Amino acid sequence: MDLDAFTALLTPRGREALAEAQELVGADPVAAATRLRRTHDAALTSAALTQARLRERAKAKFGADAGRMFFTPHGLEQATRAEVAAHRARRLGAAPGPRVADACCGVGGDLLALARAGCAVDAVDTDPLSVAVARANAEALGVADLVTVRVGDAAEVRPEAYDVLFADPARRTSRGRTFDPLAYSPSWPVVLGLLGRARVGCVKVAPGIPYEFIPDDAEAEWVSYKGEVKEATLWTGRPPEGARRATLLPGGHTLTATGARAATGPVGRYVYEPDGAAVRAHLVGEVAELVRGWLPDPMIAYISGDEPVDTPWATRYEIQHVLPFSLKRLRAALRERGVGNAVIKKRGSAVDIERLRADLRLSGDRTAVVILTRVSDKPTVLICDPSPPA
Repeated sequence: MDLDAFTALLTPRGREALAEAQELVGADPVAAATRLRRTHDAALTSAALTQARLRERAKAKFGADAGRMFFTPHGLEQATRAEVAAHRARRLGAAPGPRVADACCGVGGDLLALARAGCAVDAVDTDPLSVAVARANAEALGVADLVTVRVGDAAEVRPEAYDVLFADPARRTSRGRTFDPLAYSPSWPVVLGLLGRARVGCVKVAPGIPYEFIPDDAEAEWVSYKGEVKEATLWTGRPPEGARRATLLPGGHTLTATGARAATGPVGRYVYEPDGAAVRAHLVGEVAELVRGWLPDPMIAYISGDEPVDTPWATRYEIQHVLPFSLKRLRAALRERGVGNAVIKKRGSAVDIERLRADLRLSGDRTAVVILTRVSDKPTVLICDPSPPA
């Protein structure tokens, strides 16, 4: 979809075609195109069907709003989930009505959340199509009076003229998704330069960002949504500087570094799997303290304990059997228990899970959780009940 095709969707004729296309979502693509072509030209038909499919996919991130919004394929892929963007906007909402510079807005997922939180947002993006989509989204969701969007280079933004700088650098290259901050667009040196001039800075980055790229004076926050780590955010210009934080959504639970260090010890009655946000933020010691547990291996983020402690920060399993890793012994142990379905997890193990599942040749009507890990640096298997005890 190019800019001309998208602009055509905003006309009365285009909106009519899009409404018809949305009614055909899920139908045979050829049949849907044939039906739309009866009343619309080929270019408008293609744009409408593409947009309808994107709106359907976008429901996972934007809920009911997706049916009124506009997207590009890459823009939707990188757009922040609405709940995560709203959380970030709430954190920025300490000052009433802050003026925010959005240095690379994409299709506008974050600028919409910021505007809904009462921020006045000036946004730029180098891609004219993304700018047009972001403008249309601001109009569609009723926040256009708080938003300006223009084609521009992030490097030309003057963060010192605003209360807050927000940046979500693109993490895709011509070869696909990149995990190297130096390959971001705008580049990492440009992002750091903007942060250095901002009163308050907020940068969305990949959750796997290497620690050496995090500025010493930044608070790093990892956000998990329904158990899946979605992103990390770097905050500058506000305390606590240099802190680490993990946040769980939609519950809003927050855990910060206290310096807790987990003890090590033998496998207990239970094993706790910390949420990925806590693991990324190096807060496993803090989670171990919450559950009154310890680490069976100091290098692996599984916690063990003898008490059934409930916490949103970890999933708890009751251990039924501990054995050194051996395909033959594991197969025999699962067959003895009548396990036909195994949920296999691993940390610190090089075993290919799908290959192992095939090699186990399971049969039976029971389910078990099989954890491949290391205990005192030895490959170990924990066979557990499939759900936390009451």
